[in-house]
Amino acid sequence: MNELFNKRLQSVTAEYEKLISRKNKAVLPGNGIYERYTYPVITAEHTPVCWRYDMSPESNPYFMERFGINGTFNAGAIKWKDRYLLVVRVEGNDRKSFFAIAESPNGIDNFQFWDYPITLPETEDPDINVYDMRLTAHEDGWIYGVFCSERKDPDASAGDLSSAVAAAGIVRTKDLKTWERLPDLKTKSQQRNVVLHPEFVNGKYALYTRPQDGFIDTGSGGGIGWALIDDITNAVVKEERIINHRHYHTIKELKNGEGPHPIKTTKGWLHLAHGVRSCAAGLRYVLYLYLTDLAQPDKLIAEPAGHLMSPMGEERIGDVSNVLFTNGWIADEDGTVYIYYASSDTRMHVAVSSIDRLLDYCLNTPADGYRSATSVQALTKIIKNNLESK
Repeated sequence: MNELFNKRLQSVTAEYEKLISRKNKAVLPGNGIYERYTYPVITAEHTPVCWRYDMSPESNPYFMERFGINGTFNAGAIKWKDRYLLVVRVEGNDRKSFFAIAESPNGIDNFQFWDYPITLPETEDPDINVYDMRLTAHEDGWIYGVFCSERKDPDASAGDLSSAVAAAGIVRTKDLKTWERLPDLKTKSQQRNVVLHPEFVNGKYALYTRPQDGFIDTGSGGGIGWALIDDITNAVVKEERIINHRHYHTIKELKNGEGPHPIKTTKGWLHLAHGVRSCAAGLRYVLYLYLTDLAQPDKLIAEPAGHLMSPMGEERIGDVSNVLFTNGWIADEDGTVYIYYASSDTRMHVAVSSIDRLLDYCLNTPADGYRSATSVQALTKIIKNNLESK
């Protein structure tokens, strides 16, 4: 083994071991709704050394990266055999994304990837790119993964190498190792953001959708949709209704979409979603909460004004800056909620809250009145109550 190879192997391996064993710590005092954590939970550097490097001194004498990783983000999440698992969107330097599972003993640090990425079965029309898997342990006994399947637009003009079409791909598993590919969801609209509800509704599978006229253009898509389908093995959306709308001059005026599947609570279904608006810096993605009825999951009963989380500090910088996105959270039996979110299409973070705190936030934070005057009225009421209670 040559000296250069050996030196670099030892140095890279030591840094990797140091990273995956690093303890995370809460950033206090926070806002009382949740606690952010100091370090990202997964970065490109968390991917195993044996993924990125050919570890043979004969074929890689300079110990160069042979498979560069550009980002690790937009992860689905599930609690599995007392471990916290993330199905991470891993993007290589070649701009192709794939899925890989990382697990942690406590949900906030020491995440390590499984040895191999997920081998995803393909349909007769192979995916060009796949990303942003939502995991749902459904009451039918299967764990489903719903993700975006991207393909080149067959109607693109000659020389157009960026136009794409999106569909919701569906896989299922019972062990998170062997995955069965089902036919893509059939809808009238393009769908990049589809989430499976964890329970049957009126004997049918229920989906949260984000209808779009095009791959980028929201167009007539009005917000987060709701659809019931008869057969998950041949999923067809016959009717789609918007249950969480976009609104002018809000955090979700451009588009909005469901994050992970909602959490069932005593007071309703707790939803985590993303909202997008356009500003001088480009598109700004933030996260927000809303609550729907326990018996009627498509009926909105509470939604605080504004965002729950927005990009802060280093979270604002990355491959696609000024973006927070989530498609995974875990609710423990004790009520602790681990919110896994990506920043700027680059890295994964965790914020920790509880069902009680998130419900309190949802039910007692003022709703959006859609005008400056109503915001002042809401603030004045809080101030007056505080001053008069002294």
